[in-house]
Amino acid sequence: MPVPVDVPVLVFDSVTKLPPEADGAVVIGASHAAVYAAYMSAKFGCRAAIHHDAGIGKDEAGVSGLAYADRLGMAMAAVATASARIGDGADLQARGIISRANGLAAACGVVPGMPAREAAVLLRQAPWPHTIPPAKGEGRYTIEGAICADSATLLVPEDRGRIVATGSHGALNSYKATAPFRPLLLMFNDAGFGADRGGVLALPELAREDIAAIAVAAQSARIGDGRSTLQDGTISDVNKVAYRLGARVGGSALALARALAEKAE
Repeated sequence: MPVPVDVPVLVFDSVTKLPPEADGAVVIGASHAAVYAAYMSAKFGCRAAIHHDAGIGKDEAGVSGLAYADRLGMAMAAVATASARIGDGADLQARGIISRANGLAAACGVVPGMPAREAAVLLRQAPWPHTIPPAKGEGRYTIEGAICADSATLLVPEDRGRIVATGSHGALNSYKATAPFRPLLLMFNDAGFGADRGGVLALPELAREDIAAIAVAAQSARIGDGRSTLQDGTISDVNKVAYRLGARVGGSALALARALAEKAE
């Protein structure tokens, strides 16, 4: 099948907000490849998408969007967490190696082990347009006094001084999304750490602003699910501010939240 040369390949650090130019384009987006990120790529009309597998993780949540995209008729693949930094689209394009591909992407010739930039060229032939997905919201929930937000983009000014467990990775763009709200403690998914520790680069940056932050192991909690971060997460990394609050690698995210809530009473 000939590969259309007029289909653009666009690169973004996140797919939560995409420009009109994404409609009909192949998008390399450095979000995780869970269902909500796949939904966003489909919502904005991407012809095909390449995301980050976020260490695959608990219940294979990091690549759960691939089957979802297949049902919509959108080709989608994910790059291996060890190959490129999550949250960094340019790095996915430059260094990313495909780890998973859904059926429609495989039909275009995309296979595990292929460089992402080569896969993007092949995905120009993906079927389009595809089904526009029904509206899907990300959630905010209050559990045991903590805020559970499925995305770091869901924080609000009222989160200042609170415990917030996000379903997001802890890459640098998560630092930019959360720091202005100044929670007492932020929780992220480590996305398998990955290349250059990309999944936790937000933590030292938050420490510089005196904001406590931890990451939980991708194998312990479902990425994209703030409730799982809080209730299932095993701490895999802490910044120095969180350490002073009692956070320790190997500990329970929920136990830490409970201890801090007790101190605040």
